[in-house]
This record gives sequence, C-alpha cells and structure tokens, in this order.
Amino acid sequence: MTHRFSHLDPLGRARMVDVTVKEPTHRRAIARARINMLAETASAVARGAIGKGDVLAVARVAGIQAAKRAPDLIPLCHPIVLTNATVDLEMDTSLPGVRVTASASTVAKTGVEMEALTAAAVTLLTIYDMAKALDRRMEISSVRLLEKRGGKSGVWKRD
Repeated sequence: MTHRFSHLDPLGRARMVDVTVKEPTHRRAIARARINMLAETASAVARGAIGKGDVLAVARVAGIQAAKRAPDLIPLCHPIVLTNATVDLEMDTSLPGVRVTASASTVAKTGVEMEALTAAAVTLLTIYDMAKALDRRMEISSVRLLEKRGGKSGVWKRD
C-alpha cells in the first residue's frame, strides 16, 4: 500500500490540505515545554528582577499572540479563528527554570495543535530573550503535544 502525503499534490508539490468537506467541531490542544536556567537566573525571573521587565507577564502575552499567528509562521498551517488561547507558567526549582503549558481552542474544520505548540515555544523564546544577559546557557526543551480533542480522530493523550 502506497502512503499518500496529505501536504503534497499528485505531482509532489507542497499544498495546503483541503478541509472544505469537513464538519466544524470543537477542538482543543494542550502543549508543554520547559526552559532550564541557572538557579540565580530563575530566582531573578521569579522575583521580577530582570532589567527588561516582568519576564513571565511578557512571555505569557507573547505566547498568546504566537498562537494567533501560527499560520503566519508555519507555511501550510490553516488560518483559523481561535476561541481561546492560554499560557500558564510555573517556576520549577527542580530544573531550575520555567515550565509552560499552552492551550488553544476553536470551533473549526481543522485542529489547533500547531497553535498550542507555537504558543509554548514562543513563550520560552521570549523568556530566553529577556533573560539572556544573565544566562546564555538557558536551554529550551521538551516542546511536545500533551493532548488534542475534536475532529474525526477524537481524543489523543500522551502516555
């Protein structure tokens, strides 16, 4: 059996998947990621003692904005209307660093996994940008989808 790639036309050229005939459903995706940093950097972030401002507040807004802009960054991603986007940040002394959980929701013909993943990644890139003067060894990792709901495939959860 030959597998046909959904983002390629019969001639092998990139294309956006046609979702015209799909029914809109409520869809939600949750992504998670983390950034490791020196304990001193994490402490400064938590205290709001970074010269560029409130790192966590700015990063949260950046992540929400990124969810709304995912189709501008990912070439074949469908533009959809988000009904919600959230970014939750947690200082984690065991890393040390910050964990982010981002979610995106919509009622649409296609999912919101890319929006949630983009939100998580951009949130941490913003933290890196704002704290890099203190710690250039920060490391972003474990950007992953935790859960998706909706559409034909229903619910998927990471084990």
